[in-house]
Amino acid sequence: MATVDITGEQFASTVEDNDIVLVDFWAEWCGPCKQFGPTYSAVSEKHPDVVFSKVDTEAEQQLAAEAGITSIPTLMAFREKVLVFSQPGALNAQQLEQVVDAVKALDMEEVHAHVARSQAEAAASAPTQDGTQIPDA
Repeated sequence: MATVDITGEQFASTVEDNDIVLVDFWAEWCGPCKQFGPTYSAVSEKHPDVVFSKVDTEAEQQLAAEAGITSIPTLMAFREKVLVFSQPGALNAQQLEQVVDAVKALDMEEVHAHVARSQAEAAASAPTQDGTQIPDA
C-alpha cells in the first residue's frame, strides 16, 4: 500500500478504522524528512496490511501540537487505537522494518490490560474536585 497524506480531520478516523497505522510527521523544508520519505514509501509497499500515513506539520500545525511533535521526522505507530511507538529521527529501511514487525507481534491483550491498569491508577491518584488527594485504601 502506498503512503497516504492525512489531515487533522482524518487523523482520528484513520487510527480508529485501521488495525495498524504508522504516522510520519514531516515538513517539506526538513532534510532528514526528505531522506526518510523514500524509505517510508518503499517499506509501505511491503506491508499492505498496514496504513502508512503522512502528516505535513506545516499544513497541520494544530495536529502536530496536539501530538506533541517537537522534532521531525517523528514516527508514531498505533495498533488497535493505542499509541505503541513514538520516536523522532529518520530510520533506515531495516530499522523501519523492525518497528513494523514489532508492532505486528505485540500481544494486544497484554497492551490493552496495561492501558486499563494505567488509567485506573491515574484515576485513583487524581485529585478530587476540591483539590485534595483521595487516600489509598
